[in-house]
Amino acid sequence: MIYLDNSATTALCERAKQKMIEAMDCFGNPSSLHSVGYDASVMLDGARSAVASSLGLRRGSGYEIVFTGSGTEANNLALLGTARAKQRITSRRIITTDSEHPSVMQPLAYLEAHGFEIVKIPTRGGVLDMQALERALEGGALMISLMLVNNETGARYDVEKAFAAARRRCPDIVTHCDATQGYMKMPVTPMRLGADLITVSAHKIHGPKGVGALCIAPDIIKTKRLVAVTRGGGQEKALRSGTENMIGIAGFWGAVEQNMPNCAKNAQYMSELRDYAESLLHDIEGVRLNIPEGARAPHIISITLPDIKSETMVHFLSSRGIAISAGSACSSHNAHVSESLIGFGIDRHAAMCTVRVSLCDENTKEHMDALADALRDGIGTLVRIRK
Repeated sequence: MIYLDNSATTALCERAKQKMIEAMDCFGNPSSLHSVGYDASVMLDGARSAVASSLGLRRGSGYEIVFTGSGTEANNLALLGTARAKQRITSRRIITTDSEHPSVMQPLAYLEAHGFEIVKIPTRGGVLDMQALERALEGGALMISLMLVNNETGARYDVEKAFAAARRRCPDIVTHCDATQGYMKMPVTPMRLGADLITVSAHKIHGPKGVGALCIAPDIIKTKRLVAVTRGGGQEKALRSGTENMIGIAGFWGAVEQNMPNCAKNAQYMSELRDYAESLLHDIEGVRLNIPEGARAPHIISITLPDIKSETMVHFLSSRGIAISAGSACSSHNAHVSESLIGFGIDRHAAMCTVRVSLCDENTKEHMDALADALRDGIGTLVRIRK
């Protein structure tokens, strides 16, 4: 199988596997006071330090790394935890984009149903509408939540500029960045982004599924502008109760260790491979590449097919030993059209015919050649749908 769906999940790297095996032997509960629990707590601290380091944070910085069960849970903690810190609410307006991941869109829909005002900034062409953002900031806002990289188009949003504008207008605003798709593919630090809260996930960087993390700025902790969503035993600084998933967290640690020395080199390689693939796809009749107008991630290619449903092409390519995606894996079983693609400026019919190719450093030019050949065959073979 030629695997080209790395935005959905990635294969476990060797270092992640090794760390997970170590955690299986280190079976104690890190909250226990005896020596077995202490050994587990040492492993937990090591993983926390590794993730903090991957975000450019030094020991003693005051930032907290809270481990969660997924990037989705980290996003829920950021959004719902901020909204529920009622004693700090100065506004009920939350600003986001029209193309966020469902793990942001759905919690915000819940908050909207409970009296919050959700303002969505347009992202046509993969670019944040800064004028719309300035208008949204008039009168104040509680929070702004922006993804760093769109998981379907690969657009890299100018989060830094947006957060700086938000702070100028609303000094007390909470800034949250879902950096899941950009993490370890480009520099991601709270200082660089201007983010109070950053969501990351292990399984996008060759770690295991079922573990994510929320990076929290010291001022958010000090002023209690984030409260727990899950309550219980008080683990993870009382912000995410429940015994920690030590095997998953250890795998996260291993993935970080293996990736960190090679982040820049891997990103450059994927960028060159993406450009090579797009040069091949550009020559296929009827294919349209949805290339963001601004900055973009190195690993995502969005392709609109000529009147062939995306799911049909995904199944065809799978039969040829090539794995791609019809969009976000979290919503691939739903019938609705992708809001991210609509926000990008793709019409509803074209969105139904759009697929995503996502790369990792283990993919090759030969894989891109095979993809182009198979797409060409599919377009010549599959039945077109009517508009």
